[in-house]
Amino acid sequence: MDNQFKLWITKGMEDISVDISDRQQEQFFLYYNMLIEWNQVMNLTAITDMKEVIFKHFVDSVSLVKAIDVSRETSLIDVGTGAGFPGIPLKIMFPELKVTLLDSLNKRVRFLNEVIQHIGIDGIQAIHGRAEDIGRNPEYREKYDLCVSRAVANLATLSEYCMPYVKIGGSFISYKSGTVSTEIKQAEIAVKLLGGEFGNIVNFRINEIDAERTLIKIEKIHKLQSKYPRKAGMPGKEPLGV
Repeated sequence: MDNQFKLWITKGMEDISVDISDRQQEQFFLYYNMLIEWNQVMNLTAITDMKEVIFKHFVDSVSLVKAIDVSRETSLIDVGTGAGFPGIPLKIMFPELKVTLLDSLNKRVRFLNEVIQHIGIDGIQAIHGRAEDIGRNPEYREKYDLCVSRAVANLATLSEYCMPYVKIGGSFISYKSGTVSTEIKQAEIAVKLLGGEFGNIVNFRINEIDAERTLIKIEKIHKLQSKYPRKAGMPGKEPLGV
């Protein structure tokens, strides 16, 4: 394994108070190499510099530990996972988690399945579909302790994508860049309609890349009404309460 990679991944995890084993370092290194290789033929990420991938993708994904004790959770779904963030880094660091990766592009799902096989993780599946459609499927609806998303959409829209997967007593955590107080205010009606209420909101910096981050926790209090999520495309075009 590249020594610089090892130094940076160790430093990044130390910064968020997470211990990383040699095996986990190796899995991240294999993942990084696959990401760079596949990115030459399909659009997975605009970030390819080794240090930036480690801190902006891997460490940022695992920074979920700042908002919740991930080791106490059992099942997690990552909605709009793209190249596997944050779901795969979380699975590497917390192997007991049962993880579902959801993406609307089949070619990305093929990449995810190759990564899962190549780096040797089990108890994880990648599925293809739109969040609004899969969220109505009884196999996935209100079945997860935790839903996470780093997808780029306003919080009201993301909440309608993600809250259908969360069981009562579980949480949806949205990863955001910078501070998002206005966005949180705008999402209040949507969160309430979707059976949730805001929990803790954590702001922090990833110092190595001078980046400000916010984790927004939304707790599922009530069972979701059957009319949500609305049909595919609606949450993005007409966010609830916005």
